[in-house]
Amino acid sequence: MSRTWERKVRRNARQLNKRLKKQGKKALVAGIGQPVKFRGIGYMVPLILLLVNAFFIYLSKPWETDPGALFWWTVAAYVVLAAVYLLRRPFLTVTRNTLETRRFTGYKILKAQEIRRIVLMPGAVVVESVKGTRWVFSRFLNLYPVEKMCERLRTFAEDNRIDLEDRTR
Repeated sequence: MSRTWERKVRRNARQLNKRLKKQGKKALVAGIGQPVKFRGIGYMVPLILLLVNAFFIYLSKPWETDPGALFWWTVAAYVVLAAVYLLRRPFLTVTRNTLETRRFTGYKILKAQEIRRIVLMPGAVVVESVKGTRWVFSRFLNLYPVEKMCERLRTFAEDNRIDLEDRTR
């Protein structure tokens, strides 16, 4: 299907679903070509920041002497930074022909042509690109819903003719 035709189908499906929703009926077409966003919870970096903060407090021993205001501002800054990293949830967005995620350097998008292969493992998903590093989405490190990601990435790989290595079985 051409892209213009897909846009027309999406628009008509959206209008039909709105009409059916107003009538109180169930939607006929559910999300044709809609991006699917898988969210994780990044707890490792905040945990490390809080441990470094606790170690910093232990070494400074503020209970023996008054360390001053700068010490407490530094402790508070570590706690705020840990909260920021905890609230900035990692994600993987899968569209029809792209994958999108956020790294430390900003948002990254991989088109289907730039993906060498996708490796599905029991606790992780690895996306290897033609150039650059590989993306690893782990249940252990970021609490991603790996089973749902595997299902969606299987269809993504089939639709875009990407090599898929399935180690889940």
